[in-house]
Amino acid sequence: MGLSELEDRIVAAVDAIGPSVASVESLKVGRWRGPSPFATPGQATAIVWERSGYLLTNQHVVDGATALRVHLADGRELPGEVVGGDAVTDVALVKVDGVEIPPARLGDSDKLRVGQVVLAVGHALGLPGGPTVSTGVVSALGRPLLGSDFIFEGLVQTDAAINPGNSGGPLLDLSGSVIGINTAMMPYAQGVGFAIPIHAAQRITDELRRRGRVIRPWVGVQVAELSPELARTHGLVPGSGLLIAEVVPRSPAHRAGLRPGDVLTRIGPFEVHRVRELIESLSKFPVGSDVTVGVQRRGHRFDATVPLEETPEVPVARR
Repeated sequence: MGLSELEDRIVAAVDAIGPSVASVESLKVGRWRGPSPFATPGQATAIVWERSGYLLTNQHVVDGATALRVHLADGRELPGEVVGGDAVTDVALVKVDGVEIPPARLGDSDKLRVGQVVLAVGHALGLPGGPTVSTGVVSALGRPLLGSDFIFEGLVQTDAAINPGNSGGPLLDLSGSVIGINTAMMPYAQGVGFAIPIHAAQRITDELRRRGRVIRPWVGVQVAELSPELARTHGLVPGSGLLIAEVVPRSPAHRAGLRPGDVLTRIGPFEVHRVRELIESLSKFPVGSDVTVGVQRRGHRFDATVPLEETPEVPVARR
């Protein structure tokens, strides 16, 4: 592909997404050195998800907001209402009434390749005059990112510039299809930003549309993958399971008799060697069901029955 053709494809992709990118202004009330409240405005981005007025953005954008104003690409400004949000994936669904707006075209995030050219679009820094476009590549796939007390899993890492105000905006491929939702940038790094894969966001959004929240099963353990170093320290076999570092008091795991130092080897019929496998395995069981887990303790293997509960709410990571 020549430079001229690449430029044409970038311009066409930006033109295609333009009508489906909105600016979101949030108003959050806080306090400063006294009892009187004050309001702080925030600026971010949203993607038109459905023609009937549903928009997708980040949960940290709408968390704690007392009011939302949505600025559409055609110049209309409308109040927005939060339909639901999910702090674990940082996805939120917002609704504006009385409009029909062109939705974004979705791509296939499962087919992304490291090195693929991508575009980040959003209202960076809240600058006037429409959204900002930056170019880069997919730097890595399946990245974890530490939140306040949990980990965002499976993120797309990119070196396309993502700045404050880009949150909730689209990460595009060269066809103009959305393959990710921009969610975080690292202020102390150069060229390191993250996006939620669009397939993950789509699953979450469908549930937010139905219920207003995401219901996940919960065991109540903190685990670590058995790297060679960690396995050697504990006298275990590398990759043989997940080391339980902590058991939450009064959690399902605690009631099932699991202890720190145990190795979790299986959830139902699914072997677990990585944290992502644990999350994916648990998602296959409904809240309220009993699941049989494989445990290794001091060389002995046994099964335990864990009654799954709904995951407690987690704090929203501030970005």
